[in-house]
Amino acid sequence: MNTLWSQAASNRSAPRQTQPRFAAIVPAALLIGVGFMSSTLVTPLYALYRGKFHFSEITLTLIYAVYVVGNLVALLFCGRVSDRIGRVRVGVPALILALCSTMLYVLSSGTVWLFAARLVSGFAVGLSSGTGTAWLADLHGKSGQSRATVAATSANLAGAAAGPLLAGLLAQYAPAPLQLPFFVYAAMLVVTAFIVARACESVEQPAIDLKDVSFAPRIGVPPGVQGKFIPPAVAGFSSFALAGFYFALLPGVLSRDLGNTSIATAGAVVFEMIAIAALVTLCFHEIKSDKAMLSGLLMLVPSVVILVLAQAVKSMPLLLGGSAVTGAALGLGYRGSLEVVNELAPQDKRAAVVSAYFCAIFVGNSIPIIGIGVLSVLTSPLTANTVFASTIGAFAIGAAAIGLRYFKSGERQ
Repeated sequence: MNTLWSQAASNRSAPRQTQPRFAAIVPAALLIGVGFMSSTLVTPLYALYRGKFHFSEITLTLIYAVYVVGNLVALLFCGRVSDRIGRVRVGVPALILALCSTMLYVLSSGTVWLFAARLVSGFAVGLSSGTGTAWLADLHGKSGQSRATVAATSANLAGAAAGPLLAGLLAQYAPAPLQLPFFVYAAMLVVTAFIVARACESVEQPAIDLKDVSFAPRIGVPPGVQGKFIPPAVAGFSSFALAGFYFALLPGVLSRDLGNTSIATAGAVVFEMIAIAALVTLCFHEIKSDKAMLSGLLMLVPSVVILVLAQAVKSMPLLLGGSAVTGAALGLGYRGSLEVVNELAPQDKRAAVVSAYFCAIFVGNSIPIIGIGVLSVLTSPLTANTVFASTIGAFAIGAAAIGLRYFKSGERQ
């Protein structure tokens, strides 16, 4: 890996026009997509880990949610580092950290190992997704921020979709179900790291010495845009809270409520949801950001209703239909809300505002899942999921109402 770092360090400020546009975009997109696979690769394997280590539903939700700690640490303290030392020189270490997380899964002999693997994975994903997103923005320039957002969102969702499908199929039909998926993923990480290390740097005159880099957290929403920030923040929070349910708890719903214990099926259902989100992002990229965000918010309501109904009547067709609606809501809500944040943020406060938005996403992706786990133990899984669905639906309707009033007033910057 020292060779990778040396290669990355030598690629400073290479002229972007020396590469075809597609070739320049590939390393950044791979950094996001392959990096983000780390977050969902383990999803269909949770049932196997529960059988092996005998932990409770609450422990499962905590293992899943500790991921957000790594996300937030990366975002708060390292989110702006690639602006100073370069995208390549942060992207390569991020992939190496993802490789370390993968090896922790392979070597795991208890729940402590899973907590450590998720924590390191969260930090790696926070670095790779933030750096890759900024890298795509560099390559597209100021006039192409909408295209950069679509590219980053699509890469993110594609990686998240590939993870559970790969792990589910290998765990179901190949030997060593708790090792082979991670070895295959580790090979993908190594290949991606070499591609990223050889890519042209997009940051002009990056700092060479880390002493010149500030790790002080910078995050916040200026008073002038706080009211306008609420709808996209809630849209991101709610969309990823529902996505987090699929990532952490869907295998349990399949086995406990629908009687389907197939690991491949668990991975395929999660893949369906995220793949549809990615397709919706690509196919409807021309929809204005506000309309996309509001559509995503409103679609969350039928998404959670169908999900709870599928659990109550034990219907696989309903679950698949709800997954499709959820995917469409995630694709529209995520892309639209991220674009809205980029549009309303003042130029000199953009990094701080976008960081606040991602904090809302990461918190939404974890904290509600812990609540479901606790409620499941105190009441029942169906009751807990009904409370969760009602809360997400109320948030979505409230945010849509605020957003609609804001956009109708024409108070866009």
